[in-house]
Parts: sequence; C-alpha cells; structure tokens
Amino acid sequence: MIGVAPPPYDPAAPTTASTLPVGSPATVRAYVVEMFRRHRRAFLVLIGVNTVAVIASMVGPYLLGDLVERVSDGSHELRLGLTLTLFAVALVVQGAFVQQVRMRGAVLGEEMLADLREDFLVRSVGLPPGVLERAGTGDLLSRITTDIDRLAEAMREAVPQLAIGVVWVLLLLGGLVVTAPALAPAVLVAVPLLVVGCRWYFKRAPAGYRAEAAGYAAVAGALAETVDAGRTVEAHRLGERRIALSEQRVKEWTAWERYTLWLRSVLFPVVEVTNGIVLGSVLMIGGFFVLQGWIGVGQLTTGALIAQMLVEPVGMILRWYDELQVAQVSLARLVGVREIEPDSGDADVRPRGRDVHADGVHFGYLEGVDVLREISLRVSPGTRVALVGPSGAGKSTLGRLLAGIYAPRDGRITLGGAELSRMPAEQVRSHVALVNQEHHVFVGSLRDNLLLARTDAADGDLWNALGAVAAEDWARALDDGLDTEVGSGGLALTPAQAQQIALARLVLADPHTLVLDEATSLLDPRAARHLERSLARVLDGRTVVAIAHRLHTAHDADVIAVVESGRISELGGHDELVGADGAYAALWRSWHG
Repeated sequence: MIGVAPPPYDPAAPTTASTLPVGSPATVRAYVVEMFRRHRRAFLVLIGVNTVAVIASMVGPYLLGDLVERVSDGSHELRLGLTLTLFAVALVVQGAFVQQVRMRGAVLGEEMLADLREDFLVRSVGLPPGVLERAGTGDLLSRITTDIDRLAEAMREAVPQLAIGVVWVLLLLGGLVVTAPALAPAVLVAVPLLVVGCRWYFKRAPAGYRAEAAGYAAVAGALAETVDAGRTVEAHRLGERRIALSEQRVKEWTAWERYTLWLRSVLFPVVEVTNGIVLGSVLMIGGFFVLQGWIGVGQLTTGALIAQMLVEPVGMILRWYDELQVAQVSLARLVGVREIEPDSGDADVRPRGRDVHADGVHFGYLEGVDVLREISLRVSPGTRVALVGPSGAGKSTLGRLLAGIYAPRDGRITLGGAELSRMPAEQVRSHVALVNQEHHVFVGSLRDNLLLARTDAADGDLWNALGAVAAEDWARALDDGLDTEVGSGGLALTPAQAQQIALARLVLADPHTLVLDEATSLLDPRAARHLERSLARVLDGRTVVAIAHRLHTAHDADVIAVVESGRISELGGHDELVGADGAYAALWRSWHG
C-alpha cells in the first residue's frame, strides 16, 4: 500500500552472483572531498560569480524600498531617473553574471562527471578478475549505465545549483539583516515546520533510494542472465521460472519506486506551505512594526521582496538536495569499488618454468559448497590438455583456476613453482591467457581492436594474426581494411567474426600457456575444426588447456582429463581412455555415433 514502507530489502538478495560492495558514508565523503579539491578553483570562481549575481539581484528591492520610503515621507525628490538607471545597470550585471553562473556550473558539472567515469573505469579495471566474474553482468552493467545516468544530472545540475542556492540564501539573509534587521527573525517562523518535514523525509529517503537502485540492478541482472543463457533456458524448459523471477524482481523494484514517490509527495507540499508562511510572517510582523512606528514602509517593502526572493533558492536547495539523495546512492555504488583491495600481489613471486601444477585443489563459489574437490593435475610445458565431462561438472571453473582468475579455497595452483594466487594479475596475464565464449568488439577500427593485445604490432603482424584464425579473407574484403570502424555505430560483426577477432588478439599477445573455454563455440563445426587446425600450427610448443564440448578437440589432445561431479575421474590419452571403457569411452561412442 502506498505510504507504507515495503519490507526490509537486502540489496544482495536478488542476484545469483555476489554483488560489488556499496560504498560506506565515509568512502563517499572522502571521494566528495577529493572531488572538491580537484576542482576547488572552479568552485571558488563559481561562488564568486554567483555572489555578484545575487548582490545585483538585491539592488532592485533596495531601490524600490527606498522609493516607497520617500513617497511615504512626502518627499518631492524621488530621483526617478537615478533609480531607474541604477536598476537597469543592476539588471544588466545580474543577467550577465547569471549567464556566467549557468555556463561555469555546467562546465564544472561535466568535468566532475568525466572524472567520475574515468575513476570508476580505472578502478574497475584494476580489480582482481575473480571479483568482476563473481559480481555478474547485471550489477556491473547497472552501475556503469543506470548509476552513471542518474549521477549525470546531479553532476551537471544538482551540485552547481546546490552551491548556488546556498550562497544565494546566505546573501539574501545578509541583505535582509542589513536593510531591515527587525524583519530578519520573521523568516525563522517557518523553520520548525521545514526542519520537521525534512528530518522525516531524509530519515527515510536514503534507505529507500538504495533499495530502489538495488532493485533495478536485480531486474537488470535477472534479464541479462536470462538473455545470456537463452539456449540453456530453452533446453531445460526454464522459461516460465525465469519469467516469474523477472516479474518478481520488477514487482520489488516498482514497490520501492512507489515508496520513494510517496516520500516526495509529502515533502514538496511541506516546502510549499513553508514558503507561504515565510512571506506571510514577514508581511504580518512587518505590518505590525510599521503601525508601531518601529520600521518604515520602505523597509517593509524591501524585507517583503527579499523574503519573496528567498522562496526560489530554498526551493532550489531542497529540490536539488532531493536529487542528491538519488545521486548519493548511485555515487555510493560507484565508489564502492574503492573498498575492494586492488590485486597488487607479490611482484617477487615469479615462475621458474612453464609447468602448471594443481595440487589438492578445493574451490566453491559459496561458503561451504565446493564445486571442485581434490583436484590434482600436472601439465608439462607444450602439452595440449582437454577437459571433458557433462555440463555443470566444473570444467569451466577448473579452467578459470588454472588461468589464475580464481584462487583455490584449499590446495595450490602453481606456474613454474610460483603460486598463481600470489602473483600480480598483470604478471599472470603475461604468462597465461584465458579465452572464453564472451568476445568483445570495442568501438573503433579493426586495427585498434587488435592492437589491444600488443600495442607495438605492425600491420603485417595484424594480418598474420588474422590469417592464423582464418579471418584474413573477410577482413581484406572490407572497404577500409584494418581502418574499418567496427562495433556500435560501425560495421556489425557476426558472433563468429567477433570470436575470430578475440582469437587473433590471443595470437598477438603470444602467451606461453592458454586456457580455451569453448573458444570456437560460435563457429559451425566445420569452420571450428578448420580454425582449430590453423591454431594448432600457430600454438605449437605452447601449453594449451582446452575445455572441450566437441570431442574432436579431445581426440587431438595429448592428455584428456574427465571431470565429473567436481573431480577428475579419468586421466590419459584418447586411445588409453577409449580402451578403458569408462566415462570418456561412453562420451566418445555417443558423440562419434
């Protein structure tokens, strides 16, 4: 029911993955202070320009009050010419400086927004790979899109406007004290009502907006997971269950949307009533003072006009402060990545060889639930290993452990005697590369997409890499060749072509150990077979761990590891395992038949 807060909401509950942390108030405050320090000169200039604009805006009420005072005193020297001239000059100054306030505020907002985007990207890229893997697509996507969009208006408008509004109110109150000091206490009559209303609202708003943002992330996560695993959902007839989950997430999110809307529907009328009380109290108290002869009619006029002028900046402060409540939640979600320790590792831990060894490895995504148990595997340099087994057995998880994405809960995984979990991520990536089904085409030229793997590569190296993955023919057929713009707004590559680009990056990166997780899954079987043969020549002498769903990949491997229920149940060559007539032999007969 609208007006009643929904039940307590756990932001982490809606997603199947563990979400990235939300920044604590201390982290948010520290980032805001850092942002102000970066742009303190622009803030000071904005406040200075706004001060001139506000002072110019008070010239009119002062002149009008002085004119009314002269008329009430029966003076014949009204000096209308001088009054109109000063008013016109003040109006021109006010207009010019208001334009500067808006322009400088917009520029400041865009600069802060650009810094925020860059800070989040830089920090996210530096996070341990396993953290981003566990966070899931929905949470990360909602932060980099929805939360940035919500912050955009706050950075462009709310922060500059809030600074402008505060300066405006302080100067108007100062002007009221100077021109009509007896009326200054009158504006305080409405303060208790405003304080009570704001305390009621801001006590409830932050939690409501946090839950609303988390609810939207849950919706995004549920939809992204369903779309990404569309074929699996269809194969296991999970459509109705996924639809029901999505509807539940949408229902929870909209409940919080209605709740925060109800909060605003209470606050805004309180603000409107407060504005009326301020003006009314000034007129009534000021009128009484005039009748008693304590102030003049001119002072009452000036005071009433300044009190009326207070309505706009007070409303501006509350309106934009409310926007900042939404923005603060988004900011906390974005700066939350600062609370994750970067993957520094120990630079002194270096491999002394190329052999990969898993010794007594246990690993699970959830506490107390192991996906892999008692895994021991030794891979000699230059060996081609195939991981086979039923879906859900833990093959991809084992591949990520061997690539250093995750660290085992128990046991050790070493490269050349050096423990992967203790090495810096960049150092691990220079030795071991992981290629999975997720292939990204970045906005830019085809050349730029390839140079991500090796920035100093010449065009000849790029063409050789494309040739190695059977992509040279279609790449040369492009009108602009390597300069062809691809990605959003450019040439739309097919999933198979995107997969070939990812594999070409792998060739350019030239690691000595590779983990391939269905790296050719988006190609048809004949093209995949041709590509794997081409890659075999390029990768000759390198250590390759391939998670094989097409068993011809296993047939060509030196060693086959059969993974069942989180354990390696069989280990050996193709002929050996077929002759053993075990799990692999059954898979081979089923697939080959």
